[in-house]
Amino acid sequence: MSDFAETWTLIRGRFDDAVLGLSHDQLNWRLQPGTLTLGEMALHVAGVEVSFVSQLLGDAVEGELDRVRRASTEGVINDLPFPFSTEEITPELVAWALATAGGMVHGPIHNLTPELRAVQIKSALGPMVDGTGAFARLAYHPGYHQGQAYIIKTAAGFPSS
Repeated sequence: MSDFAETWTLIRGRFDDAVLGLSHDQLNWRLQPGTLTLGEMALHVAGVEVSFVSQLLGDAVEGELDRVRRASTEGVINDLPFPFSTEEITPELVAWALATAGGMVHGPIHNLTPELRAVQIKSALGPMVDGTGAFARLAYHPGYHQGQAYIIKTAAGFPSS
């Protein structure tokens, strides 16, 4: 097991626990203008994972998975619209995106090779990072958003179901 796998498994599991099973209304409730909803946040977490792993492995992504990859940046760190509408952000889409992205990360993060550590990729925020930096970010990233999810879920006005 790599130095990042245990952390990613724990932190990603906590993020999943925070968002999976929420209703459509809960996933799309916005705490305030300019912030992500829990559904957008979940697709963003999955999008970063898809983006990083596809770059690390040199794999192209297409179709719906490419839309998930675009959620790593679009509407999150730039002014483009988020790639999914409120109507599209359903419990089923969120579960599929998180499971698919998690499946993509699982093998490489558990079997991290020197070759993967050396690959250079573009991070979601723009700077180039090597594979070690990418996996460090993957291990940490869901935890950052899990904290935000807790704040949103405990905010006044959050839908009960």
